Amino acid sequence: MWRVGIARTAAAAAAAALALCAPAAAWAQDGATPSAQASQPASLPDDGQRSVTNDIRLDLGEKGVLHAEESIAFGEDPPEEFVRTLPVREPYDAERSRIYEVDGISAVDGGGRRIPVSTHEDDGTLDVRMETAGHSAAVLSYTVRGAVDPVGGGTELEWTAVAGYGRTVAETTVVVDAAAPPRALSCTAGRARSSIYCTSSDMGGHEAARARFLQTDMQPEESLHIVVSYPADAIGGEAIIERDWSLTSAFAITPATATVFGLLLLVPVGILLALIRIRGRDERAIRTEASAGDSAPVDASGAGGEDGSVRFRPPDDVHPGQIGTLIDEQADVVDITATVVDLAVRGHMTIRELPHAQYSATDWRLDRAAGPLDDALLGYERLLLDALFQDADQVKLSELGHSGFPDRLVDVREELYRDMVRLKWFANKPNLERNRWTTAGIGITVLGAVLTVVLAVATQWAFPALAVAIAGSAVTVGAQYMPAKTRQGSVVFAHTLGFRCYLLDAGAEDVPREDRVAVFSRYLPYAVIFDNVDRWAAILASASGECAADLPWYSGPDDWRMEDFADSIRSFTLTLTGVISNTRQFRTLR
Repeated sequence: MWRVGIARTAAAAAAAALALCAPAAAWAQDGATPSAQASQPASLPDDGQRSVTNDIRLDLGEKGVLHAEESIAFGEDPPEEFVRTLPVREPYDAERSRIYEVDGISAVDGGGRRIPVSTHEDDGTLDVRMETAGHSAAVLSYTVRGAVDPVGGGTELEWTAVAGYGRTVAETTVVVDAAAPPRALSCTAGRARSSIYCTSSDMGGHEAARARFLQTDMQPEESLHIVVSYPADAIGGEAIIERDWSLTSAFAITPATATVFGLLLLVPVGILLALIRIRGRDERAIRTEASAGDSAPVDASGAGGEDGSVRFRPPDDVHPGQIGTLIDEQADVVDITATVVDLAVRGHMTIRELPHAQYSATDWRLDRAAGPLDDALLGYERLLLDALFQDADQVKLSELGHSGFPDRLVDVREELYRDMVRLKWFANKPNLERNRWTTAGIGITVLGAVLTVVLAVATQWAFPALAVAIAGSAVTVGAQYMPAKTRQGSVVFAHTLGFRCYLLDAGAEDVPREDRVAVFSRYLPYAVIFDNVDRWAAILASASGECAADLPWYSGPDDWRMEDFADSIRSFTLTLTGVISNTRQFRTLR
């Protein structure tokens, strides 16, 4: 406490000061209570306020309980009410406060009649309000716990006997009785943080039987703080200490809190290890199966084409949209764009680039076609065609964004996820698995945040609660990896990566000249998935020029040439990507 050091230092000098203090000598001779007449300045005006006096008697019990009785005299003009302030909380050190438990408050007048009393606690003090109208005197009683504490080789009573008055009090006397005589005493008085010694103090003459203090002319804002030392074990009790709230104390790192924090972190670590184990299935399959897909994906047996021609045969008969969903476990804008190009290449629609002025935007028209009889559509492909054309056979790309097309893609996306389960590449739909774990992670994070706040306000255990929030964040991030491929899905994924390696490195010479336009057209939708459009569009344009053959699925305006195909198809895919990205169901192409 801020005054403890001053009080204890002053205690040693108190005895010497008493010897020089004339009023104190007079008290020692007759054993009477200190009198204000012997110590207050002669110039103090008698304005009627000096008529209020307070005689405080403190009986210190063996268990350190302080029983107080105050005799307050108001003189000839009692106030309507009188406020007496007691301390209930004071600073103890930089991180803790000392608590005083004050209870049993009651008041009577000189004739024993009850005086109404109300209390109000605020900012470490307790205001005791007495309705004193018509009462010339009041006797206030209360008990205090926590005012005694073992200090050094003794026991010390430390108490702010007066934390404030409702009006000026001419004379305040404090007498402390205990089972043992005092060894030393000290007091300070005045405004907050004052180090000025009180008017006078003594220990009851040569017998030193009790501690006595006097303070004159106390203004409402002033206080009187006393310290009395007793022999060790003579008085029981100890101070009530509470740690003050602060971020440092709320998040205190102690061996106990650090241990709990570490234990709670084992949860996200365990989840991450499980994720690594699950993802490891893909890596093992890649090491053993990837080579099966790194050769030209064609059927050269002659069984699939006319006159023994070479035909495209993707690994595991996987379509572009399926590959894209399998790779990143999300049905996204790239998968839809690649599927549109793939449906055109396979003959289910044609793409026509419309004429445009030099500085105007390019537009395309999609025309629906019956498609080959031997090329059955998958469920999501059929839904995509319906989303594109609805009840029409033609649609301009510029019109799709205003026709509700992006919203209709929701069904396409869901069907792609169902396809992953139907093909047994995932045990559950990846989006549902991801959403479950994301929801769980957010829930754990919110729980951890709420728990942290509650524990920070009420205890010093907020630090371990942070581990719960961190665990929730880890689960939320890890949710993106939770859709685990089955063994079959991992094998197909490995073949897909082999196919990707082939598309990144292969050249036109791997396919006979006469089959290049047809085969390389089938490569192009997969190149969209693998972000290799420019390369294969240029190879396809070159192959078409060598064979003097037009693309059956893509055409341009009258002045359009095959050399323009690479730029045209890139512009088409980027424009279509922008249209699809208008819905939040899909992420933007990177």
